[in-house]
Amino acid sequence: MFFERSFFPDYFSIDDIMATQERVPCKFEVQVLRLGFLDQGSESEHINAGTNMELPYWLARALGHQRQKIVSVDIPKVYKEAYREILKADSCVVDLYKFGAYFYEFGIYISLLGHREGPEIREILVKTFRERLRQVTDWAQNMEAEPGRILRLDTLERGLLHSGQKAHCQLEAWLTSGAGGLVASTMVVQHKKRRLAMENQI
Repeated sequence: MFFERSFFPDYFSIDDIMATQERVPCKFEVQVLRLGFLDQGSESEHINAGTNMELPYWLARALGHQRQKIVSVDIPKVYKEAYREILKADSCVVDLYKFGAYFYEFGIYISLLGHREGPEIREILVKTFRERLRQVTDWAQNMEAEPGRILRLDTLERGLLHSGQKAHCQLEAWLTSGAGGLVASTMVVQHKKRRLAMENQI
């Protein structure tokens, strides 16, 4: 069975739930009463306007899309220009797991927040995935890939790697034992017999 993870948007997907749990930097645009305990660095009973705080994406998106915007959401640093330049230089040497366990899926969510950098984020996600997919495919066919390298893959890439390795094992098993059971079809055998008979008549 091949790669079965479900991706954005999927309400019942564990991967989707985990991706939207990632935190994003937010700034409160209005005062929020009696929730000051959420800001551990504040002694106020309320969250005051102008307070900066990191919130889970699912909560930040809901608060930022109200008719009266409660928070403004910023882009996490790993998707900003400095990090995009690192990926453009050579994405294959980057420890993508340190950027985020769900780097690609969370990146899709971030690119849809409405920031002007959204198109650039989507572009670097596609470019990075294409370049690193060659590497993942290579490792899938080489069962002795170094564990340290595999740890640099994000969740999506690890899933693809494991599926590729499984498919490679199945192919090797079929080539070793399955191919021995192949027999010529009746049509082919009869054609050869007719051809041989015609040659003998000549």
